Amino acid sequence: MSMSESALRWHEAAVELAHWAVKTAATGDRDPANATTKAHPVDWVTSVDQAVERHVRQELVARFPDHQVVGEEYGATARPAGGAPAVTWYLDPIDGTTNYVHGVPWVAFSLAAADERGAVVGVVADVHRGEVFSAIRGGGSFRNGEPIRYPGSVSLAGGVVLTEWSREKPWPAMYRCFSRLADRSVATRIMGSCALALATVAAGRAAGALLPGHYNAWDVMAGVLIAREAGAAVYDHDGPSPDTPLAGLLVAAPALVEELWHVWVSE
Repeated sequence: MSMSESALRWHEAAVELAHWAVKTAATGDRDPANATTKAHPVDWVTSVDQAVERHVRQELVARFPDHQVVGEEYGATARPAGGAPAVTWYLDPIDGTTNYVHGVPWVAFSLAAADERGAVVGVVADVHRGEVFSAIRGGGSFRNGEPIRYPGSVSLAGGVVLTEWSREKPWPAMYRCFSRLADRSVATRIMGSCALALATVAAGRAAGALLPGHYNAWDVMAGVLIAREAGAAVYDHDGPSPDTPLAGLLVAAPALVEELWHVWVSE
């Protein structure tokens, strides 16, 4: 089977699992009284996070036994017999669990498959809107199965740039960047899900997403691929990036990315 045929199979499986996850999360128990916390009081985990991750892991291992799965809640599955996995899946069952337990409608499911060249398939599902964004490397991006192409923006003024805290704290020079963006008449929003911020850029609903803090592959890999395949530019702190930057990233319209990058990195 060719890589393109394999990628189509992986994409089909990821989209199917995303739809299942949306239905499960939409009807699951999100009561804070029944949830617990991990590293700190706003690092929430619910039975829905755990149930979604267990199901998705089981399905992926059953369908693709030579693959490995790395999830936020349960870590990595055992390496397949014979050595390194052909593909590694990165899974965040509920990206935005703090929002989820408090009823804030900005919550996502995120799943990406990566080979030795990087992300191959990515899916980000908006639990409350019921939208499933997906992408195949070299094959474009989709919303609910329909191709999308980021229309881009020609001016930052009047636009929205999305960002997120770094482990619930400001990332370096965060407030300086906010001030510079405000001087350019740009609105900044912190919504609570990296994956959904990146998919929102791909959908053309934001000028860019600036994420210079600490994030994991399961937070951003799927969203970066979806934005890139939709036509957005991807930068790390040093400039254009062909990969999924994990030490700070910027995704934006090609016409705006240089200006946003200078806002980010200039002293």
